Amino acid sequence: MKNAIVSIVMGCAVAVSATAYAAGDMGNMNVASGAQQGTDAKNSMSHGEVKKVDTAAGKLTIKHGPLENLGMEAMTMVFKVKDPGMLSQVKVGDKIDFVAEEIDGSLTVTKLQKQ
Repeated sequence: MKNAIVSIVMGCAVAVSATAYAAGDMGNMNVASGAQQGTDAKNSMSHGEVKKVDTAAGKLTIKHGPLENLGMEAMTMVFKVKDPGMLSQVKVGDKIDFVAEEIDGSLTVTKLQKQ
């Protein structure tokens, strides 16, 4: 019985020291870099081609490459625009760089510039 208690105590001591070592070992990690990468992905521009401009509905149809910040592959899809003024900046066939985000359940173009 005494040996069992000593074994349990030693096991706990090893587990606690290993946890403390691992926590101390992570002290040199830059935790902010993960947050920075998330911000970079959110603000990174995607590339696409305008296929349709629907000013009445405030929407753009864009054939685009991967949308990394949304985890989407390349495809053609319809997006709302955050600012209706964006629609007057482009026409069908224009190559664009843009940022799309999910806002209130809708995919929305929040930044747009012609290439």
